[in-house]
Amino acid sequence: MASYITAGVTPHHVCAETARQLSGAGFVEQDLREEWNGGTGGHFCVVDGTIVAWWVPEGSTASTGLRIIAAHTDSPVLKVKPRPDTGAAGWQQVAVEVYGGALWNSWLDRDLGIAGRVALVDGSSHLIRIDQPLLRIPQLAPHLDRGINTRGLTLNPQQHLLPLWGTGPVDDGVLMEHLCAETDFSASDVVGHDLLLHDLTPPSLLGREQDLLAAPRLDNLSSSYAGLTALLQNVEKSPHADVISVFAAFDHEEVGSGTFTGAGGPLLSHIIRRIGISLGGTEEELGRMLAASRCLSADAAHAVNPNYLSHYDPGHYLQINQGPALKVNADQHYGTDAIGTAAWIRACRTAEIPTQTFVGRNDVTCGSTLGKFVATSLGVRTVDVGIPILSMHSTRELGGVLDAGYLVSGIAEFLLDPAER
Repeated sequence: MASYITAGVTPHHVCAETARQLSGAGFVEQDLREEWNGGTGGHFCVVDGTIVAWWVPEGSTASTGLRIIAAHTDSPVLKVKPRPDTGAAGWQQVAVEVYGGALWNSWLDRDLGIAGRVALVDGSSHLIRIDQPLLRIPQLAPHLDRGINTRGLTLNPQQHLLPLWGTGPVDDGVLMEHLCAETDFSASDVVGHDLLLHDLTPPSLLGREQDLLAAPRLDNLSSSYAGLTALLQNVEKSPHADVISVFAAFDHEEVGSGTFTGAGGPLLSHIIRRIGISLGGTEEELGRMLAASRCLSADAAHAVNPNYLSHYDPGHYLQINQGPALKVNADQHYGTDAIGTAAWIRACRTAEIPTQTFVGRNDVTCGSTLGKFVATSLGVRTVDVGIPILSMHSTRELGGVLDAGYLVSGIAEFLLDPAER
């Protein structure tokens, strides 16, 4: 998982790494603009920062049920603004904006790189990745802010999150020239970009037993990795399953999913409809396919932080390395219900892995994730799960080594479960 996280510095890089692994396992890429490949076996498509893969076993029909794993490729981050070159007081800086609910203070005083994609005037796009210490957001020394440790740190994202990367006068266009220096195109060809900052500290094991993993983007590449790995393991071990397996890793979950490549958009429903039609399906058979389907929405969960116990429901503490969590919320921020719970528990018992249950406090607003979007767009039962982590939305989060393997095993069994409910 650590290597997958390291490769996936942006949603576009996550998709590139995922597509590389799928292609290596014999999956065939489907261009949505081309005639649909209705054959059995593995297929996938990439649309910007979203990737969807599916496995159609021999004997599948248009009414064969689906087992869908939904995850997301994005994480809270700092995104480079369209006109990035700025500065003040003799410093050269880069203009950024906050993407998602990032913990702003976690970006301070870290060596940062830049990665993402650029679009050229001819309509082509190219990935860029700079893994060298290029930028840094300096914190104010305590000598100049004497009350910081008692009053607390206050950050204005427009004023205090601008990284510096050099000295001298502001030179418009210099950042893009630097990024394009080792490419086969020039900065003048670039007309648009989706560039993100990333912490250069690699994932590492820690703790007395070395059973903890500190890494960026555990939310939610831990789930994307688990969904991909479970799918590929099942294809190798059980290629003739009784259901069609679907793995969807969406972009833009951290900003609400309301985009054409997000879980709130129509992309997944369009793909599933075309899968059904390619199998000779009528509208009636497509309806039966969806009625026989269910989704597991996998996204990181909140492990209990011993320094902040008052923020958790005391009856539902999540422990790291004690198994992935089933996430429940009465207001349906999570889609889990009793029947969905049974499907997850069945998968965990078959896989012989532990599981836990997360419920938030009544006086702390619950977050949300992908499940409700898949449920409302497809009309399929959805279950929300995820591995427990600390420091969620920090540049560096903390999870358990065992939980990643547990989640892979649980997802693998969920994907194979032929039970109707």
